[in-house]
Amino acid sequence: MSAVEKSEQRRLSVFKTYKLYVGGKFPRSESGRVYEVTDSKGTWLANAPQSSRKDARDAVVAARKAFGGWSGATAYNRGQVLYRVAEMLEGRREQFAREVAEAEGLSKAKAAAVVDAAIDRWVWYAGWTDKIAQIVGGANPVAGPYFNLSSPEPTGVVTVLAPQESSFLGLVSVIAPVIATGNTVIVIASEKSPLPALSLGEVLATSDVPGGVVNILSGRTAEIAAPLAAHQDVNAIDLAGADEELAKELEIAAADNLKRVLRPQAVDYARTPGTERLTAFLETKTVWHPTGALGVSGSSY
Repeated sequence: MSAVEKSEQRRLSVFKTYKLYVGGKFPRSESGRVYEVTDSKGTWLANAPQSSRKDARDAVVAARKAFGGWSGATAYNRGQVLYRVAEMLEGRREQFAREVAEAEGLSKAKAAAVVDAAIDRWVWYAGWTDKIAQIVGGANPVAGPYFNLSSPEPTGVVTVLAPQESSFLGLVSVIAPVIATGNTVIVIASEKSPLPALSLGEVLATSDVPGGVVNILSGRTAEIAAPLAAHQDVNAIDLAGADEELAKELEIAAADNLKRVLRPQAVDYARTPGTERLTAFLETKTVWHPTGALGVSGSSY
């Protein structure tokens, strides 16, 4: 038996330590808590950090700090950044296919197809960054010598409850449109299957996405979502991963500072998305400006 074979027999596997992704860094939960994540057959996969209310507040601070720079970037630049994320996901395709297969009980081939669809979804949203304004903005006809122009602007800091069952494609489908339009986001990963989301943080950290634009928390969805729904510096919330009872509680809490709320709905994440999630967290700014008369005939520019 060769030395390499002997070494392989003696070698212990190196288990991965999953961490949160907040402000471009990888902290453990400040509470020190973890919880067991298992596959579809109940086999242990890893211990995931169980986020606390303090972790949620830290994520809001990071998201708010990053908002000015990200929202102020050109739409073209944001598209380039999102495309870079897709490039890096492509390079780690096998890892994500394995994690999705374990999380959702899929065959290797089906999991690979899901990952391919998620990468394509990133590219799809990357292409929308400098086009969405053409759909939801424009010049408005008014009676009078005025220009009346409407343009979209990001809402601000958005909390997203990731889908519980679609651990990666659904996750990408709710994150990408939020940041494509200039918002920053706090993501609560699927409680049952958080590992693909936590691995996504590793991709974002080594891409061109500035720290704090995307913040990923794992743990008990209801426990983390409650303080975020009530947080005065969170501007909107997507309840995609909430059940009916939790959604109602969070919607009531969100009303305190008039957050935008996207209610949970049945979604087939495999289908090509429309622009609903792109426009859900946009505000419309309308500007009036006098045209000015050019001559006695009353013509104007």
